[in-house]
Amino acid sequence: MAPLFWKYPRPLVEGRLVRRYERFIAEVRVGRQVVRAHCVNPGRMEGLVVPGARVWLSEARHERALKYTWELIELEGVLIGANTSLPNALVRRVLEERLLPGFDDVTALAAERAFGRGHRVDFLLDTPRGEHLVEVKNCHLVYPDGLGYFPDSHSERAVAHVDALARQVKRGKRATVLFTLQREDGNGLRPSARHAPEFATAARRAVKVGVAMRAVRLLPSLEGFRFGGEVPVDVSVYDAQAVAPWARALEATSGWLRKDGAMAGRRLGG
Repeated sequence: MAPLFWKYPRPLVEGRLVRRYERFIAEVRVGRQVVRAHCVNPGRMEGLVVPGARVWLSEARHERALKYTWELIELEGVLIGANTSLPNALVRRVLEERLLPGFDDVTALAAERAFGRGHRVDFLLDTPRGEHLVEVKNCHLVYPDGLGYFPDSHSERAVAHVDALARQVKRGKRATVLFTLQREDGNGLRPSARHAPEFATAARRAVKVGVAMRAVRLLPSLEGFRFGGEVPVDVSVYDAQAVAPWARALEATSGWLRKDGAMAGRRLGG
């Protein structure tokens, strides 16, 4: 088993998921009480909003409105990372420790750098061959075909990021979209033509001009994360309707409860 390359600063707190509320709040039963935790995921979290599932929370080191953050969930024996702010820290460690082939020539790394017209990239790398822009995209959704699908909902932001990287490549720079799978059971990844056909099209456009699409597994445990190696990214055209039954099967465990009692972020149609 690979060693941990990133550790939680404190032991996680175990509980049972009660509900996801107003998108960014998870209510979790911890012992005899129900606590509110920050849900760091703006998307639908397709298939992850499972009442009664075992979840783990981190505890804030400083005083804030919500003491806890939802970090992990266990579904059918698979541990899945639920915190979408964490992958950037994990990828930084992967790059700094040179765990991913192809990034061995990095001489300096800067996070959150502006480029183009109003865009920011997750990492700007200095290399002997010039600047290399790296955009990180987190994927949690794995279907029965063993593939991860990103995103799990419409995302104008993701399309804009990929198009902006493509323009930089046309100007002579290097760029990579690096997908992270915070689970061990994904054997590859696809831009989701089911959830965001415009992103799948943008990804194919970007690859044609030289943007690299790569994916890594970051394997969660209760102590931290292990590096699970690289998995292939498939940007070829496929029948989006073929995955529709899998998506429909997860509708009831996606989205969030609004203040008015209605569910949001569930149906995609079709």
